[in-house]
Amino acid sequence: MTAMPPSSLSTLRHDIGVGLTLMVISVLISPIIDIFSKLSVAHVPAVEVTLFRFVVQVVFLLPIVLMRGTLWDLTWKKTGLHALRGLLATVVMVSFTMALAVMELADAIAIFFVEPIILTILGSIVLKETIGWRRYTACVVGFVGALLVIQPSLQEVGPVALLPVVAAFAFAIFLLITRFASQSEDPWSMQTHAGLWGAIFTGALLAAGGPTGLAALTPVMPDRLNGFFLLGVGAAATISGVLSVYAYRAAPASTLAPLQYLEIVSATILGWWVFGDLPDPLKWLGIAIIISSGLYIIWRERKLNKTASIPPVSPAI
Repeated sequence: MTAMPPSSLSTLRHDIGVGLTLMVISVLISPIIDIFSKLSVAHVPAVEVTLFRFVVQVVFLLPIVLMRGTLWDLTWKKTGLHALRGLLATVVMVSFTMALAVMELADAIAIFFVEPIILTILGSIVLKETIGWRRYTACVVGFVGALLVIQPSLQEVGPVALLPVVAAFAFAIFLLITRFASQSEDPWSMQTHAGLWGAIFTGALLAAGGPTGLAALTPVMPDRLNGFFLLGVGAAATISGVLSVYAYRAAPASTLAPLQYLEIVSATILGWWVFGDLPDPLKWLGIAIIISSGLYIIWRERKLNKTASIPPVSPAI
């Protein structure tokens, strides 16, 4: 095997360092999305918050894909897949934003982080990936940890506590479809079209639901403060997503994936700072179990050289 030249080694280390730095910044920004969502959903329906997020995302990404000349490079035979990605992104965001309306930020994010566990199981079922008993055991342990967070949350807020699980399941399917479609599509165009389709779906929901008088589907004209919150949701989501794209270009997924769990820590700190919320001891135990099982799954993936199986948890969608 030919040794790598020192200059190449230096470049590789530099790229990994850049990737790690970008990923840390992305993960630290991610909870800001949820902070703004939680602040805005107190006055604006979750579907409208999601619509604003999609619209701002498209406004930010459209100039990029226009400059790259890749806006219409998507394979038309996969149009249905791109529409499905937009629908799943809508389910993810609406479910999670509705949960944030009544749940503590750290609790909702901790439950959502069963997504890598769900993705591992779906990968074995749908993509026929080989999953050994160790990772299956880690998945079961992770779900037990999630139950420790969900159970007291169910008592506090009712069935809404299950919405982060719905969001996690939808996001796992979203990532499976993304993994399949990205083999022949430009990632920037895919993100832009996901935003376009998401805006179409959420706009249709508001247009159809408005006449029904249902508060959850009735558009509200946001005041200046809530307009700022909505802009913050979209801007933070787009910036975090773009940073994660470049991070995963610079460094291997197996190196970056463990950093995603920093989001739980930063979300807990921000949730305490903004809302005065802190998990109780039982929830802390559940969070610790979720993190431990997720990290173990990622470690096993790295050991078995299956780095593509754990994509970033918080890409721009």
